[in-house]
Amino acid sequence: MTESGVEHPEIVSDGEKSEDELDSAEESITEPGKVLRIGSMVKQLLEEVRQAPLDEASRERLAEIYERSVIELSEALSPDLQEELRMIALPFNGDDIPSEAELRVAQAQLVGWLEGLFHGIQAALFAQQVAAKQQFEQMRQLPSNAANPAERNGTYL
Repeated sequence: MTESGVEHPEIVSDGEKSEDELDSAEESITEPGKVLRIGSMVKQLLEEVRQAPLDEASRERLAEIYERSVIELSEALSPDLQEELRMIALPFNGDDIPSEAELRVAQAQLVGWLEGLFHGIQAALFAQQVAAKQQFEQMRQLPSNAANPAERNGTYL
């Protein structure tokens, strides 16, 4: 108890990490704001690519933006997520300017991967909230002998 008489619960761990906790420790994002900004930009670019025909200069610029986005994203991710991103976001062929279709596929693939990453983050946060709520509820439960004061034996002075 504190000086104010209010008891503050303490989260206690049994020392063993669950599989989800191990996964989230390995798969982390060091700069979530950066990942969200780049993800939003890439998604918007994909919409633009779908709606307008692109000339050679536009395709070249989009390819540069795509490759720079992958580099920036990679810097904000843990090593295992960096490797996953490298496997999915393959670079374009050498000095050739990619076609509209190649750009669309690459952008869509990156957007899809980012959406999967965001869903994974949301699922991990939800699982943490559920676990914290369960732990809090367990801490709130009274011992069985203190649950019903009418069942106590003896006199109270």
